Amino acid sequence: MAEIIVQDKLFHLRNARMSYIFRLTGDGLPAHVYWGARLESLMSPLDRLYFESREEDYRHNTMELEKLPQEYPTYGHGDLRRGALELTAADGGTAVDLVYQKHQVYDKKPPLEGLPATFDQAGDSRTLAIEYADQLLGLKVVLLYTVFDDCDIIARSARIVNGGSQAVSLERIMSASVDLYDADWELITLSGAWARERMIDRRPLAPGFQGADSARGDSSAQNSPFMALVRKDTNEFAGEALGFALMYSGNHTEMVQVCLNGMARCQIGLNDAHFRWLLKPGEAFVAPEALLAWSDAGLNGMSAQYHQLVRAHVVRGRYAHAQRPFLLNNWEATTFNFDEEKILNIARRGKEAGLEMFVLDDGWFGHRDDDHSSLGDWQVNLRKLPHGMNGLADRIHALGLKFGLWFEPEMVSPDSDLYRAHPDWCLHQPNRARTEQRWQLTLDMSRADVCEYVENAVASILESAAIDYVKWDMNRDMSPVGSAMLPPERQAETAHRYMLGLYGVLERLTRRFPDVLFESCASGGNRFDLGMMYYMPQAWCSDNTDAGTRTLIQYGTSLVFPQSTVGAHVSHAPNWQVGRMSPLRTRVNVAMWGTFGYEMDLAELDDRQFAETRADIEYVKAHRDLLLYGNGIRLLSPFGHDTAAWMVVAPDRAEAIVTAVRLSARANARRQRLRLAGLEPGRTYRVEELDADLTGQELMRFGLPLGFERGDYASLRFTLISHK
Repeated sequence: MAEIIVQDKLFHLRNARMSYIFRLTGDGLPAHVYWGARLESLMSPLDRLYFESREEDYRHNTMELEKLPQEYPTYGHGDLRRGALELTAADGGTAVDLVYQKHQVYDKKPPLEGLPATFDQAGDSRTLAIEYADQLLGLKVVLLYTVFDDCDIIARSARIVNGGSQAVSLERIMSASVDLYDADWELITLSGAWARERMIDRRPLAPGFQGADSARGDSSAQNSPFMALVRKDTNEFAGEALGFALMYSGNHTEMVQVCLNGMARCQIGLNDAHFRWLLKPGEAFVAPEALLAWSDAGLNGMSAQYHQLVRAHVVRGRYAHAQRPFLLNNWEATTFNFDEEKILNIARRGKEAGLEMFVLDDGWFGHRDDDHSSLGDWQVNLRKLPHGMNGLADRIHALGLKFGLWFEPEMVSPDSDLYRAHPDWCLHQPNRARTEQRWQLTLDMSRADVCEYVENAVASILESAAIDYVKWDMNRDMSPVGSAMLPPERQAETAHRYMLGLYGVLERLTRRFPDVLFESCASGGNRFDLGMMYYMPQAWCSDNTDAGTRTLIQYGTSLVFPQSTVGAHVSHAPNWQVGRMSPLRTRVNVAMWGTFGYEMDLAELDDRQFAETRADIEYVKAHRDLLLYGNGIRLLSPFGHDTAAWMVVAPDRAEAIVTAVRLSARANARRQRLRLAGLEPGRTYRVEELDADLTGQELMRFGLPLGFERGDYASLRFTLISHK
């Protein structure tokens, strides 16, 4: 049961497994006390003795605040570390001095204004709102903390209110800050680039600053809005792990500052690069929500907390817990070169294979025969589709398939009617060249008129035909960032206002079309984040569909995201991105660790391959609930190793599926054993592929033999069904 206990200036948030504690100093400053396994008492006498003795130093020498483990530090009154809130007042002053005013506990989690945020169900959380004020500035800061029953996560945010008589410029706003008592941790981030997103990077903390960020206008493939701190002996199954994830899709910062006194200050929030927000009297600013996870069961334990959070408190709507249709996308089969008959032939072959939805990708609108034109002109190209979108949708549905459609609504081509009519609608700066990427510019979603156009353009197509699925793409970063609608003193607000505008459009469209399955995409994985998951229950994981590379990408992605959110498809070989030939079975086994579909022309398969494909699709259909919503467990990491392995286990532990991929074959290699996890030791499981009955204890302690076929990128799949 989630609860918040307040006593003697001490705030204790806890559930059945975890406690998070902070207290007020005698001067009303919030000081961090504890974050870890559940404590039954509010605070032990030893902890109280430590704090009270140290506090004397802070009272007599305010420069000693640099040694205080704070909960939401500010700059300018003795703490020389990086603050969670930094600003410039009207008189040029930069000091902020926050003092406790009051607090309130909510049984129902309040929403965040204009931002995606976690939600509770049937009162399965408690939220603390604690208010601080700088009396000189008239500034009020409300810190929000939510603790959940079903996952060991603290949700945090901050609301800044200008109650003074003069404007202030906000220059740094962190959603959460935690001062840890030691720096004996290792830092994990998810880094990469297009086509190799979310690579796991682990290194020891060092004095000074380290972390990850994005100032690209999106959450980015380069650095995901996530970091974790783990003890040196932490592995997948044992050891302490602290996770920090931001529910936001734009510029972000995750930072650890190892201080002179050996403490580690951890912060997560908006990136302050190129950011400034003019907060006028009476106005408020709300920081995005940060999700802080704790586990003493290793990285898999931390991931289990995030997976539960995403499924129960982030993803909404009809498809939150429903089956997802297995789809066939035409992009790798045709690119822009298609007509209605070619599309229908591809769809018919998909139906024969047992797929359930056809998705028409780029090239159906304007005069778009390549990627040089027509973004923004969302009218059907009747030369390619003479019966219009409604006619094509009807023909696809007549085949017994659902119908989906690709959009890139946030972009505009210089060669488009929209741009010729509204050249000021794109992000740009006065008298500067408009920087194109992929022959396109970014629409200024900070503008209400642009948001209205985008919403109406997408809605008009969705209302014109029976469309079951939308792939919402975004294929470039933001540069330069500027808005023709904002005055000079507010230009640095553009990037965040863009995200607020986009979130507003997505909220209205998803409410307006509740039966449409929306999938997020941004050059693959450029915007794979918790913010987009609030509106779209799945995201295209990467444009790279090579099974070998996807093994690494999806392994890293699973640190935070469950497999039900991961768009994963079987595609052509040799692969487009890396030119690799990998076995069809391996491509299927990797794509099963996601929403599953095909990105190819199935007519190119020979009879044997097509029969194998039909059998594979039937297998995934038979186990689709387990594969989507079972508990995902990582077994062997592909980072630095020849073999990767993972499994999904049913919540009742009655069945499981195990996948292993050998990335690199070795001559005269020993036969590996793969120890499983998450099973019930006393149960007997039928391992179908081995025609053997083994107990859960045997499978977890001794393991399965990995008898790979010869060659690189071979894979194995095991199906475990417990005896009744």
